[in-house]
Amino acid sequence: MDDKGIIELYFERDERAIDETKTSYGRLIYSVAYGILESSPDSEECENDTYLRTWESIPPTRPNYFSAFLSKITRNLALNRLRDNKRRRPLGAELVYEELGEAIPDIRGELADEIELRDAINDFLKSLDKTKRQIFMKRYFYMRQIKDIAREMGISSGSVKISLYRTRGELRGFLESRGIVI
Repeated sequence: MDDKGIIELYFERDERAIDETKTSYGRLIYSVAYGILESSPDSEECENDTYLRTWESIPPTRPNYFSAFLSKITRNLALNRLRDNKRRRPLGAELVYEELGEAIPDIRGELADEIELRDAINDFLKSLDKTKRQIFMKRYFYMRQIKDIAREMGISSGSVKISLYRTRGELRGFLESRGIVI
């Protein structure tokens, strides 16, 4: 079933929507959760929570890009679970935040600044070529390990590291050109 059909099932409050979502996107949802949590049981729980949150969100929301909508829900749930479960917090997530911290200012709690930063980052991502954008998103949105990105993209780990380093520098320059102080 296509995305529009699945979304219509949600609007009809038909429970088949969850089964269709799992069939079409279960692997993606689990992969996003596992990339952050690095734990199968936690990832499975997060996957199930994603189905529930999606059920609660549609309606009224009608997502334009269903896979991105599901990925965002999963990512947020996984990050919340990670924060709540500090005793088993994977080092990988901390490293990703540290890397990105070099290019993005810490503006937590300042809604206007958060919106401005989000919009600027979206504009920056649109300006990147497809390969750079995929590498950047896999690392900083999906929190994938460098070796996994390299394998998926068919390039060396060194190439991934160089691309991420350069893209962070470009992001920093882009944000500074928009008046966002790092």
